Amino acid sequence: MTSTTVSIALDAILVTLLLIGGITDWRERIIPHWLNITIALLAPISWWNHGFHLWPDVAWQVGLSAIAISFFMIFQAIGQMGGGDVKLLGALALWFNWKVFLTMLWFTSVGGAVLTIGMLIAHRAMKRPGKPEYPYGIAIVVGTVIVIGVPYLRYL
Repeated sequence: MTSTTVSIALDAILVTLLLIGGITDWRERIIPHWLNITIALLAPISWWNHGFHLWPDVAWQVGLSAIAISFFMIFQAIGQMGGGDVKLLGALALWFNWKVFLTMLWFTSVGGAVLTIGMLIAHRAMKRPGKPEYPYGIAIVVGTVIVIGVPYLRYL
């Protein structure tokens, strides 16, 4: 199997897992632990496929993941994100270099803003009591799928 074939297969697996996460976040407002663990455990296969070395490549990825988890735990602590969202972002940070990860976060932020505004409007239109819960995992999925999918657009 070639490196390209493995990359395509890994991308397909990651997108499938993300879609499962988005669906469960929409339905149940939870991203399952098994899903985040699976995404994190598949990252070393991607590292091997891309020829990463333990130092500095893998160290950078693990460091980026630790930074992402630490940063987004602040938002979890103030009630703006769920724990599954934080773990998903940490797992995804293992997959992408910091530039791609920041691009993914930008798309995620835009998607999150659209999702939040739409859900807030729907919540008020339906006159539901209390504050709405936002399945931010959907925005994470959208941002990540865009980053994964854009390189494939050149083949169309």
